[in-house]
Amino acid sequence: MKIATWNVNSLKVRLPHLLQWLDTNPVDVLCIQETKLEDEKFPLMEINAAGYQVAFSGQKTYNGVAILSRLPITDVVRNNPRFEDAQQRILAATIEGVRFICAYVPNGQSVDSDKYVYKLAWLASLREWLAEELRTHADQGLAILGDYNIAPEDRDVYDPAGWGEEVLCSPKERAALTALVELGLTDSFRMFEQPEKSYSWWDYRQLGYQKNKGLRIDHILLSESLAKRCSACAIDRMPRKWTQPSDHAPVIATLD
Repeated sequence: MKIATWNVNSLKVRLPHLLQWLDTNPVDVLCIQETKLEDEKFPLMEINAAGYQVAFSGQKTYNGVAILSRLPITDVVRNNPRFEDAQQRILAATIEGVRFICAYVPNGQSVDSDKYVYKLAWLASLREWLAEELRTHADQGLAILGDYNIAPEDRDVYDPAGWGEEVLCSPKERAALTALVELGLTDSFRMFEQPEKSYSWWDYRQLGYQKNKGLRIDHILLSESLAKRCSACAIDRMPRKWTQPSDHAPVIATLD
């Protein structure tokens, strides 16, 4: 089973890219973030025609998440039941017995902003709920995929000194991500030897991609049973080279 995550940064704009990528990379499960579409405008017909079932949770202009699957989708849950939130950032579903959670973690804007406080509260509540989900689905396994808006370590940042304690790299954010991992999850990307300066997001400005000034903020975290099945994980940079691309690249993990 191949599973992937990709922040498409507007499904309306990036639908041709998504369909092109799925045609050449027919993963079994794909979690996408920042669909930025109300549910009634979701391109269900096009996704189905590509061979995928889909569960989605969207809103106008911002946020929005979806899970695409070549296999049946059951037990869908929208949002974190422990965190009242109008923003559509969480979607969970069971596929082939495995619990999948698609997450779009808040950006946080800046460490001195209300949005940063919201981000930390959101992550703390996610940890509480995730602990419950891991207990409930201990036998089947759980994967939480998405745009975490957190670079775990300095090696995940092109300029650690420059970013310092800025949002996406601050100690409190990294501690919150570590707290999720300590529930019994594994960062699938770091299970394997990877090229240096491997990133999943690059700013559109100042030739960020061309100069590889990026961050690794898109992650696939696996429960213990799934980590034992994981034989590969990689970032596919190709879609970032396309015309009018998302600023994120897909991350793919293989479960044997």
